[in-house]
Amino acid sequence: MSNETEWLKLMNDKLAGRKIVKVRIMTEDEMEDIGWYARSVVLHLDDGNLLFPSQDDEGNGPGAIFTNSEDLPTLPVFG
Repeated sequence: MSNETEWLKLMNDKLAGRKIVKVRIMTEDEMEDIGWYARSVVLHLDDGNLLFPSQDDEGNGPGAIFTNSEDLPTLPVFG
């Protein structure tokens, strides 16, 4: 994709209105399959898609997710 408007449309088409139905920590096998050194959180959506944070667009490692919740300010990376 070439611009933010196109990305925003695609992201809204795929993600807006979805429901997170399960939250878990990535398995060791999943981590090894993508060549990472640590594990991230995995969010299961109601349409079967999975979301997991990466430190960059190239997938060079797991990433944390920051929130605005005082009780859960960060979904960490698990070493």
